[in-house]
Amino acid sequence: MAEGRSIVELRDSITGETLPFANIVSVENKKRRYVTDEHGRVIIPEFLRHEPLESSYVGYNNKPFIIGESDTVLIVLLHPTEHDLQEVFVKPKKQKYSKKNNPAVDFVNKLRQETKKYNPEKEPFYSYDKYEKTLLAINNFNGQFDSGFMSKKVKFLENYVDTSNYTGSRLLDLSLKEKYSTRIISQNPKADKEIIQAYRSDGIDEIFNQENIRILLEDVIKEIDVYDGSINILQNRFVSPLASIGPDFYKYYLTDTVFVGNEECIELSFVPHNAQSMGFNGKIYVPVSDTTMFVKKLTMRTPHDINLNFLRNLYINQSFVKDSLGNRQKTYDDVVVEMRVLPGTPEFYGRKTTAYDNFSYQPREDFKDFYHKLGDELSIRDSIDATAQFWDLKRMVPLTPAEARMGNIMIEARKNKVLYWGEKIIRILESGYVGTWKPSKFDIGPINSLISYSSSEGVRFRLGGMTTAALNPHLFLKGHVAYATKTHDFRYSGTIEYSFTRKKRYAYEWPRHGFYASYSYDQDLIGESYNFTNSYNFVLSLARKANNLYTNRRMAQGGYVLELRNNFSVEAGLKYTQQIATPNIEFKKVTGQVIPSYKQTLFNISLRWAKGEKFIQGRSHRHAINMDPWVLRLTHQYGPKGFLGSAYTTNITEFSVEKRFWFSAFGYLDVLAKAGKVWSAVYFPSLLWPNANLSYTIQPESYSLLDPMEFANDAYASIDMTYFGNGILFNHLPLIKKLKIREVITFKGLMGTLSDRNNPKFNSELLEFPPDAHAMKMRSMPYMEIGAGIDNILSVLRVDYVWRLSYRNTPGVDHSGLRVSLHFTL
Repeated sequence: MAEGRSIVELRDSITGETLPFANIVSVENKKRRYVTDEHGRVIIPEFLRHEPLESSYVGYNNKPFIIGESDTVLIVLLHPTEHDLQEVFVKPKKQKYSKKNNPAVDFVNKLRQETKKYNPEKEPFYSYDKYEKTLLAINNFNGQFDSGFMSKKVKFLENYVDTSNYTGSRLLDLSLKEKYSTRIISQNPKADKEIIQAYRSDGIDEIFNQENIRILLEDVIKEIDVYDGSINILQNRFVSPLASIGPDFYKYYLTDTVFVGNEECIELSFVPHNAQSMGFNGKIYVPVSDTTMFVKKLTMRTPHDINLNFLRNLYINQSFVKDSLGNRQKTYDDVVVEMRVLPGTPEFYGRKTTAYDNFSYQPREDFKDFYHKLGDELSIRDSIDATAQFWDLKRMVPLTPAEARMGNIMIEARKNKVLYWGEKIIRILESGYVGTWKPSKFDIGPINSLISYSSSEGVRFRLGGMTTAALNPHLFLKGHVAYATKTHDFRYSGTIEYSFTRKKRYAYEWPRHGFYASYSYDQDLIGESYNFTNSYNFVLSLARKANNLYTNRRMAQGGYVLELRNNFSVEAGLKYTQQIATPNIEFKKVTGQVIPSYKQTLFNISLRWAKGEKFIQGRSHRHAINMDPWVLRLTHQYGPKGFLGSAYTTNITEFSVEKRFWFSAFGYLDVLAKAGKVWSAVYFPSLLWPNANLSYTIQPESYSLLDPMEFANDAYASIDMTYFGNGILFNHLPLIKKLKIREVITFKGLMGTLSDRNNPKFNSELLEFPPDAHAMKMRSMPYMEIGAGIDNILSVLRVDYVWRLSYRNTPGVDHSGLRVSLHFTL
């Protein structure tokens, strides 16, 4: 400590936690202002030791104090307030704002230009260690443990009552997660990887898949970079105060000079022009004497009226230091989220605190083998089994007493029968499966397809299940049996898979590497399939029209799958299919010959690449957390005529590319482009039929107003675009903006053709199209649908009205209609 100065440390009077970024001001001279660092400390000059000072912090009562003796650490205890927090933003008195001839705007432009020069990631080698602590809790908890629901049976929860040293609110801690990792960056070899050394999780969410929870939380509460023009957090894009469009989006003010630590800093304040838009209120602190425009501290929060679901407050605080090379190093990152899902329900509190240390510009010898490994995120073996001693040594942010006890919360909760059985029900609803033994070696499900209805089969009863890694971590079985009341048919399937990698729970866990074989007998709805949900999900039972265009299909297939950690995958195999005619689809050749069934055997290969893709892992499906990465897929099928009884030669190629494009505060556009071609003459079930969606729900990769088998194509190109406006229009309409609804515009287009070799009119070796299908060759006009909708109705509902723009004169087709879906988004 410098001579003639005193250290003041602000703490919570209840928990003893330090209060980062708190304010201290001289009562006699309000211009003498100081801000504590991330550890709740600040250095006060000696000449203020006898002056009355006052400390303040959001959510706490102000407290006056006097430094009585220099060269000591004075601890000042602040008491949490009893009332709700109100948003406070200090700015000059109301006046007409202009960005022209505005010194604050000039300051921002210079700040943005200068700070680009001092990025440590541009160095040949760069690394640092990172500790993350994520807390989930009930906010503003006012429960008592001596009456009502808070009776003796749940009195154990009293051990997990906490106080936020950030907002001062009373918390009931529910979950605590810690992660210790190292980030390594190099220019040669080109690498940017996070190596997870240790991870632990305690709390009530242990009933869910912990890996899924970690991936989801890390995507929702991302580490942000204010120097990026677009800040990615809460699965949205916010405009950074340092963005190039910042002067058009924000109002800037040079409001004060304050001391941050022992450095006098310029205080730059900013606020968005429109409080509903995706921006922040906040302050940036830049040392007065630093000609490089180094940002020492940043604090910001979302406006109260921002158009975000469930969100009440989002606070962000960051601290930086300058290293010996003049580069900036982030030392502290604190994000606090306060949310309420439904009115009248408890408010949730989430806080992610990250501390950084051990910065280096030398190659990390302890991780030298990781620079060349595939994948952006890697784990050290047994990273989840780190000892308590390890955490005591590596933990950069201390735990509160309540947080330290989180490992016992579920042990105590399961002693309560209501909570015990409630946990089991939640597990079933979350997974869709019912476990058997403990641990479960065989899961029954999925439960959402136990009963379904379709016009072709009537009521369908289905029972299925799969083995788990508790039975064998390498060998897995899966199957189902179903009965259709209308056709009186039994349907079934069975799959066996061997994994070279040891699985934690299920065969479909990423990354897959192994062999599989399956056999099935089921319906094949030509021109109608649901790629992103179970085809027999009861939600799809309500359809806009009947579809009886199906065959019965027996299929046996086997293959090899390899998924690499850089998100590149390859799958190759052999597939045998027997298509069996039904009363509605007859296999009749142009010559008049009728065949009851035919066989086809082919080789297939699929290549897929999606760099940086993150997803929620299910038992048999994966749900992408977001659509930000480029997703490219190439497939090819080939089978010569006569091979294992094949009726014709199959030679088909398809390619697709998918991407979400963000427009910062102006929403985003989801784009899916596909193309395909059949290179040989095939029977009509193998043509490239566009996918019809007969349900009233919005389904991806399908057409809402198309009929099954409406267009016969052996070559096609398609585009599917959906624009989400994020309130770009509604945020500016009085009264309407209070509803926080958002705009949706969709367009789907398909251009296809049918060559003479696959047209039964010109090739007598082919099967005729079923008369009931009314299949036709597309003209030069593409098929097009356009839709306009309202998203975020009651925070969860999307409603579109869709119009068919072309081929409207086709008999029996729908010209327009309403479509709905549940759309959960922040």
